[in-house]
Amino acid sequence: MKKLALHWKIIIGMVLGVIFGFIMNSIDEQQFVTDWISPFGTIFINLLKLIAVPLILASLIKGISDLKDISKIKSMGLRTIIIYMTTTLVAVIIGLSIVNTVKPGNGMPANTIEKIKIKYANDVGVTDKLEKASVQQDAGPLQALVDIFPSNIFKSLTEASMLQVIFFALFVGICLLLIGEKKAEPLVKFFDSLNEVVMKMVDLIMLFAPYAVFALLANVIISFDDTEILVKLLWYAVCVFGGLVLLIVFYLILISVYVKKSPFWFLKQISPAQLLAFSTSSSAATLPVTMERVEEHLGVDKEVSGFVLPVGATVNMDGTSLYQGIAAVFIMQVLWPEGLTFTNQLVIIGTSVLASIGSAAVPSAGIVMLVIVLETIGFPAELLPIGIALIFAVDRPLDMCRTVVNVTGDATVSMMVAKPLGKLHKPQPKEWDDHYDEVK
Repeated sequence: MKKLALHWKIIIGMVLGVIFGFIMNSIDEQQFVTDWISPFGTIFINLLKLIAVPLILASLIKGISDLKDISKIKSMGLRTIIIYMTTTLVAVIIGLSIVNTVKPGNGMPANTIEKIKIKYANDVGVTDKLEKASVQQDAGPLQALVDIFPSNIFKSLTEASMLQVIFFALFVGICLLLIGEKKAEPLVKFFDSLNEVVMKMVDLIMLFAPYAVFALLANVIISFDDTEILVKLLWYAVCVFGGLVLLIVFYLILISVYVKKSPFWFLKQISPAQLLAFSTSSSAATLPVTMERVEEHLGVDKEVSGFVLPVGATVNMDGTSLYQGIAAVFIMQVLWPEGLTFTNQLVIIGTSVLASIGSAAVPSAGIVMLVIVLETIGFPAELLPIGIALIFAVDRPLDMCRTVVNVTGDATVSMMVAKPLGKLHKPQPKEWDDHYDEVK
């Protein structure tokens, strides 16, 4: 009997997880999910994070050394940054167009705003995001640039500082080119072998994926404890979700017109990474799976995927940028309608594009950078906690959706960069048991 495809197994796990979560909510057994189900999802995310750093290090060093020409690195890097900035700009414009057309914040009942203020204004999550945003703003204008350059690579590896790891890998790869092929060969072979080992780890970890997403989704469902507020914020959520769908359509048009590939084929191949992104809400945790799908199932050469995808996971946040635009205008529609000027919306566009890069090293980047966007346009400081509380109730499900878009955007750009460089090949999928007969 034909094996069930991985993405169907993951979808089944997600559906069963949602159903199980609702059942546990109905019989008031949320603690059972927290104690006995949720840890398996945490283990899965930890395993993905475990291999993310060695995968970036190995694939990027090997990929750069394979280019054989430093000028190709400049060409690929410049092309990548330009495309990422362009797609981010498109994302923010789509978001602002939708929120200004639908106007979800107009007519929000005062009693709902007051209830949200009471429930979330002193929430640990809200105050934590405000504190992180304050720290980020207090840093100097070039602090994001300074943070790219590590003083201790072992500390960077331990703390999974992705941009610092990427810089180190690029530095090593370029130096391998400069010392000559003969002297570089032993180290290149080492990283090539390490890359293959880590990719095999991805295959093995993905065997656990359907069970992990069951645990992750069940835990998400039991955390929704106020359905009334969720219903009140429905139009805002619909605007964000609709914008994210339009952004994916934009990606599919690029795949069809520029890359000359079927959009449906693209979605089928990348779907396991999208489903994991939805379940984990983390582009970084999903990165190993994204790289495996892009290299083996979309046919992008390692030297391109090894550079474009790690950079994208840290600096390309199209879904988050779209969300920031919609969230900022929605909060202003509810609390500060006089601030909705054309100039302020232009500032939102510019700040959101720059924030997608500056937020790379910031946990919970979406809301943290939203605070900075709002403060940039002069949003009243006394209303800021209420504004963040206003959208905090529905942030988790929307975070799951925008992470899907972030991952899809990274995969799209990797194909767009690979196409003109002649770095697209016929996909060659690998299974976890390809060499099992040799060792059993």
